[in-house]
Amino acid sequence: MSLPQELQVIDQKIGDGEEAVKGKLAAVHYQGWLYDDEAEENKGFEFDSSRTREPLTIPLGAGVVVKGMEEGVIGMKTGGLRTIIIPSELAYGDKGAGNVIPPDAALIFEVELMDVRG
Repeated sequence: MSLPQELQVIDQKIGDGEEAVKGKLAAVHYQGWLYDDEAEENKGFEFDSSRTREPLTIPLGAGVVVKGMEEGVIGMKTGGLRTIIIPSELAYGDKGAGNVIPPDAALIFEVELMDVRG
């Protein structure tokens, strides 16, 4: 399996609202998959989604989500939709996360920026 070695961001839709920058709060809806180079769009097992919950609020620059997710959201504008492909080093690294994300796993997130505050 060939895993991504660097952060990749692909804008599916460019938003026209406020820009997400460090120091602001970004409210996002997201879906997260394990990266699988044999799966359609490289989207393997879907390990999480906020679509049935309230949006996740991320204080940008505070390090509360994996580094690749935070870096991928910065620069988005409200209303935007972005695919973020995150190498293991910017995700959970060699530790993984619980029984859901194995060690050294790359991740794919689809993120919709709902609001920027702060």
